[in-house]
Amino acid sequence: MTKLIIQIPCFNEEKTLGIALSELPREIAGVDRVEWLIVNDGSIDRTVEVARACGVDHIVSFDHNQGLARAFMAGIEASLKAGADIIVNTDADNQYCADDIPRLIEPILLGYAEVAIGARPIREIRHFSPTKKLLQKLGSRVVRLASRTDVADAPSGFRAFSREAAMRLNVFNEYTYTLETIIQAGQKGMAIVSVPVRTNSDLRPSRLVKSISSYIWRSILTIFRIFITYRPLRFFGFLGSVPMGLGILLCVRWLVLFVGDHIGDQVGGGMLLDGQTRARTPSLILAAILILIGFQLWIFGLIADLMAVNRKMLEDIQLRLRRIEYGDRKKP
Repeated sequence: MTKLIIQIPCFNEEKTLGIALSELPREIAGVDRVEWLIVNDGSIDRTVEVARACGVDHIVSFDHNQGLARAFMAGIEASLKAGADIIVNTDADNQYCADDIPRLIEPILLGYAEVAIGARPIREIRHFSPTKKLLQKLGSRVVRLASRTDVADAPSGFRAFSREAAMRLNVFNEYTYTLETIIQAGQKGMAIVSVPVRTNSDLRPSRLVKSISSYIWRSILTIFRIFITYRPLRFFGFLGSVPMGLGILLCVRWLVLFVGDHIGDQVGGGMLLDGQTRARTPSLILAAILILIGFQLWIFGLIADLMAVNRKMLEDIQLRLRRIEYGDRKKP
């Protein structure tokens, strides 16, 4: 029997949650059972009461607000515990068209994908400013490069995971899960596809993007952090190559000038002043410093790469523990 659980992270969503839940399906072709789950992220309004009135099957509650990323992972853990074969994540503001859920999970049901990301028609969304549309496009391109995937809409929260993919997820960032899970899945070799989906009219402003500058900065930090975590040797190797290369160039320059001065001194009958040669000593010192910095960054990369091996072993242990705790079921 294939079970689908649709999860919704919630924080003070009493005004929009009922609308979002009313659109969710209870029956989908190819799925034997559909259940709903909400994560109450420390709401102080009637979010939980609305969820119960709408017939939500599972409710996970935090005593205080812990952020979208932790709420997402709490929902993943609870869905796995409840025996989900497929997990769909959507938003409480009814941004995504629930009628597209069958289309979203189809690649997982057919077995050619482990993660499906809903790709919104960004150009057609009226409440997105031109700046936000541009940033969405640029951000998705950066994530594609970092994750080595073809995800069209990286910030989209409308996504589906197979049971196996959900068990392998880890979210370290406290701000958002969207970019991190894609990069992580790509680095782990999971099959990811983009699925065109529709959106509904805007019911409220985004709570994640409070300001464009803050969102850009946090997204950049997230991408760098995940890339350092999963490709430390490449990251520090590239970083160390910059000062190392500059240092070597300065050494070559100093050597050429030193030899030229020495030859000129011999040809000129010793008329060249020694001070002219000694005046270039600071360049040699700077070159030595740059080479040392580059070498240290390479050492950091080697150490981080060795630590990454240990992290992979811990992730394997975590995966085995999750399979024991939640049950190792076959993929749908």
